[in-house]
Amino acid sequence: MKLTYNKHEKLKSKKAIEQLFSEGKSISAYPLRLVYLENSKTLKVGVSVSKRNFKKAVHRIRVKRLLREAYRLNKQQLIEKEINTYSIMLLYMHKEMPNFETLDALTKKVFKKFITQLEQ
Repeated sequence: MKLTYNKHEKLKSKKAIEQLFSEGKSISAYPLRLVYLENSKTLKVGVSVSKRNFKKAVHRIRVKRLLREAYRLNKQQLIEKEINTYSIMLLYMHKEMPNFETLDALTKKVFKKFITQLEQ
């Protein structure tokens, strides 16, 4: 299985994102937060970093890149549990620049919480 993050996996629709934040549920593993909502299509994932916490675009883009990479490497957990009809947004909520190892561990943790919440 290829671990990719293709165009068809990205959550880009403004309407879908607004619906996700208004109707969706969230799970948190500070400083990472996962907002999710079931849809009838495929798995769609987006990442976001607050402009309030990272004033410079360079830093926001760096954290987004790290989040996308952490998702790409850990999405196997979601695929194995056949979670493929959800819209998911990963949000980084801290003011300090993370390193990849931290984000990778947090992504695994929040995905485990997400899977257990869905199984209940």
